[in-house]
Amino acid sequence: QVQLVESGGGLVQAGGSLRLSCTASGSIFGDNAMAWYRQALGKQREWVAVITSGFDTNYADSVKGRFTISRDNARNTVYLQMNSLKPEDTAVYYCKLGTRYWGQGTQVTVSS
Repeated sequence: QVQLVESGGGLVQAGGSLRLSCTASGSIFGDNAMAWYRQALGKQREWVAVITSGFDTNYADSVKGRFTISRDNARNTVYLQMNSLKPEDTAVYYCKLGTRYWGQGTQVTVSS
């Protein structure tokens, strides 16, 4: 059974930075794309960023230029570096492994 554990969320002022981590159990990490999603209160979950097994990356327009996704296959970990945070980035952030596995989420709150 694959498990994903996120960490690194918290409360930060607008303009600040946070780095989220998501560590996966199991041996399938390196073969799969990893993605970050977020869900704000009362809104649908939305895709934020993805990194493929070949380290190609792509970002939602709302975070492009501010967020950076990376992965460390030796640590089975994917990261989301978030800079220049805005209040509208406030959400629960989830990581996703492949098409099937989700983490439990970590709260990010950006105060104005």
